[in-house]
Amino acid sequence: MPKGKGPQGKRITLKVAKNSVRVLFNGRRRLELSKMGIAVFPKCLLELADVEEIDLSRNMLRKIPNIIEKFQNLMWLDLHSNQIDELPAAIGTLRNLTYLNLCNNKLTTKGLPEELTLLRNLRTLNLGLNCLESIPTTLGSLKELIELGLFDNSLTIIPKSVKKLPKIERMNVKRNPLPEFAKEDEPIDTIKRIESLYLVEKKDLCNSCLQTCQGERDELHKLEDMKPGPSDKPSFPSLTTPNSTAMDNQEEWRIKDDNP
Repeated sequence: MPKGKGPQGKRITLKVAKNSVRVLFNGRRRLELSKMGIAVFPKCLLELADVEEIDLSRNMLRKIPNIIEKFQNLMWLDLHSNQIDELPAAIGTLRNLTYLNLCNNKLTTKGLPEELTLLRNLRTLNLGLNCLESIPTTLGSLKELIELGLFDNSLTIIPKSVKKLPKIERMNVKRNPLPEFAKEDEPIDTIKRIESLYLVEKKDLCNSCLQTCQGERDELHKLEDMKPGPSDKPSFPSLTTPNSTAMDNQEEWRIKDDNP
């Protein structure tokens, strides 16, 4: 087995972590550890607990430890595409957090702690592509939320408190078994289709029914005899092909040459 790898995934040293810090245009420092094969939250990151942003997306993390509470400057946390099935209660201590991406994990309803609703400055929360069967009504206390991702879960209801969030601009609930999306509008069939067909002889019809049948038959014959109309292909009579004008001019030149 290669050195540094094992059941706990790739080992991240403090040196690697320090070299992964990037200063953004807004002056924030982001710890970029995406796609590093990390399966356990590296304790060495505590030495960098003053960063404002952490990207641990696309790893193999199953748990976020309570030591996350040490990152009190954190404003942006990306944990999407891991294997996280629950969040620690300590997540609620990150009061400066404005962005939290938990998309594409294994979160269940039980895995969402009540403390999540303490993130009162949160503006973007992505819980899409998880295993949620419901979401707590207390999420309605996140009054600063602008974007909320709930797509690709097993939700059958969205709490009114969440629907009525005062600043919400985008809420993605696609691909959930919600009642309002259960029945799609059936396409309107404009063609009258025959469900039953009865064959009778002319002599068995009354005069009224006979006249109706003859009228319908005459209409069908008219449709059969109808010739197709003129082509809808557009024509441009005022436009000439490149050679047509040249040919006309050539004929005119010949006349002039023959009559000096």
